[in-house]
Amino acid sequence: MILFTLGAAMVVGSAVGCIVTYKKPDTERDKLHTCFARAKLYIKNRADDQWVYTYPSVNSHEQFKEHEEYTFTLPIGLDPERIYKYYWVFKQGFGENIDLIGDTSKFTLKVYNSGIHQFDYNLLDIPLDGYRLPIVVGRSREGWEVYDMVDYPHLLVAGETGSGKSTQLRSIISTLILSKHPDELQLYLADMKRSEFHLFRGIEHVQEVVTEVKDLKRVLSFIAEEMQRRGDLCDEHEVSHIDDLPDQLPYIILAIDEVALLKKEKACMAMVEDISSIGRALGVFLIVSMQRPDHQVLDGKLKQNLTARMAFKHADGINSRITIGCEGAEDIKASERGLMLFKLDGIKRVQGPYLDLEEAKKLLGK
Repeated sequence: MILFTLGAAMVVGSAVGCIVTYKKPDTERDKLHTCFARAKLYIKNRADDQWVYTYPSVNSHEQFKEHEEYTFTLPIGLDPERIYKYYWVFKQGFGENIDLIGDTSKFTLKVYNSGIHQFDYNLLDIPLDGYRLPIVVGRSREGWEVYDMVDYPHLLVAGETGSGKSTQLRSIISTLILSKHPDELQLYLADMKRSEFHLFRGIEHVQEVVTEVKDLKRVLSFIAEEMQRRGDLCDEHEVSHIDDLPDQLPYIILAIDEVALLKKEKACMAMVEDISSIGRALGVFLIVSMQRPDHQVLDGKLKQNLTARMAFKHADGINSRITIGCEGAEDIKASERGLMLFKLDGIKRVQGPYLDLEEAKKLLGK
């Protein structure tokens, strides 16, 4: 006999062929339990002559005006990444308009009554106070989503042509320029398609805009030397982060558009990976973007170190899994330009702001 423990719901199946019959959900909590069962989110233990499957426990279910909210706790030993891997199961159970947020053990599933809407960029609307390096994501159903790159280093932006990726890069970099003094931030921009970063040429914060691999190699070599210098300074002053040095050093961001074009440039990719590994404490950060995520590029340490990820519309579930570790970005409609699945402390549906090229030129004084 196999015993499945699901809190309010109990599922019993035969050991022969492992045939399982699910109890029809008759409460909202049962609906969540069914998702756990379908995604095989359990810990399996042997007790006497039967197997006991321990599933996440549902702590609360609250109903609000515009959404409902579940909190649940994982059993000890269950990998929290499995929650995101099976994000699609929760979407099947509760619909498209969900957010799934959590840490290593406790998670919150928010189910909304409606979607979110497109809107125009307005710097004065964005809450930027208190952020050392503010990265503007956009608006979720709960309001503005902004995070500090110093706390969450290195960003991946991925999405098909026309999905809103280019506009997102424009708004992120423009906001950084408009909110930080050139003494606080230096930008190095690699425009491998020669289509995205021409807008930022001549801006005081922007040290270089490069379009050739040979020039990017030179920039990467300079950044490597600068990281070595900063590391030596930290050692000399016996501190672990440049923010603790007596003289403030500017943060450095290297943004590479269409990083997949560097796939065959092993020396370049090795230096990019080094930045992702040791750049945080040295104040050196990455923003990398690509139209079609490539597992050969997003491999090993680099993917692991890209702590924040924005997935606009993707071609299929395989590409979505490469970017954010789960399916879902392939379900974004072509008409939902600027809509993304944002992964940081969980997965949220966020609408990025629309910043027109001409409007960006005006904001930047060009």
